[in-house]
Amino acid sequence: MNKYDLITIVGPTASGKTTFACHLAYNIDTEIISGDSRQVYKSMDIGTGKDLDDYIVNGKNIPYHLIDIREAGDKYNIFEYQHDFHKVYTDIKGRGNLPILCGGSGLYVESVLRGYSLVNVPENKELRKKYENHSLSELTEILGSYKALHNTTDVDTAQRAIRAIEIEEYKCSHPLEANEFPPINSLVVGVDIDRELRREKISKRLNARLKEGMIEEIQSILDKGIDPEDLIYYGLEYKYVTLYLLKKLTYEEMHDQLEIAIHQFAKRQMTWFRGMEKRGTKIHWINATMPMEEKIASVKELLNR
Repeated sequence: MNKYDLITIVGPTASGKTTFACHLAYNIDTEIISGDSRQVYKSMDIGTGKDLDDYIVNGKNIPYHLIDIREAGDKYNIFEYQHDFHKVYTDIKGRGNLPILCGGSGLYVESVLRGYSLVNVPENKELRKKYENHSLSELTEILGSYKALHNTTDVDTAQRAIRAIEIEEYKCSHPLEANEFPPINSLVVGVDIDRELRREKISKRLNARLKEGMIEEIQSILDKGIDPEDLIYYGLEYKYVTLYLLKKLTYEEMHDQLEIAIHQFAKRQMTWFRGMEKRGTKIHWINATMPMEEKIASVKELLNR
């Protein structure tokens, strides 16, 4: 197992990658580092699908990292993630373990695997003022005018689009320095789920989360004084449920628009992972419907080749 410094498990939402990662971690006695851009926030549990019960396997708690490290309402970014990841990664490696990175936020995952050179882009108040009344489609078009697009995977709100433009504008006048972190030699495993099965699981999971109290969870965050725009910024569940709670959408509109948005997000995730492969990352795809024992055996075989 010394050939690799990390195991990475990726896959679209509802593919079962977290459950798989936890069982693998149990089997090889290691720890998990989250690669999810929204699970870093406290109190945002149901909507982000933390499913913390998955981290208990056969009565054993699987150690996990980079979950619940920031307050809801904060604006966590990839620059901060890269630094936080390496602190945890170095600690786990220093204790002689082979960490597992698991998540569906492709940009976050790729940033650490390839050692992206990043800068901590400050807020540009003039730029934000300039674009504050633009529509999402207009902002997306503006973002596309930059030659070195950073990421459009999660740009599903105007705030996120403006932030992406802010990053690109900053990069135009601030050349990136040499990489602070080196690329990581990782075994990358993708959980491949049939499109129709994925759609079915997404729809079932959305209904289950609504029954579990997702609306109440988001209302409780708003009740703490968090600005609704800060929740809308996170997109998907937090965008549409907040709009419903603000009475800008009916329940049916919220449900249907959110369901479509999650399906579109899963499709964009797969597009990102295919892009990673084109950019040189070898992803070993395994079928999501394989029995857990076979999935684990497949990874262990890859490790020992």
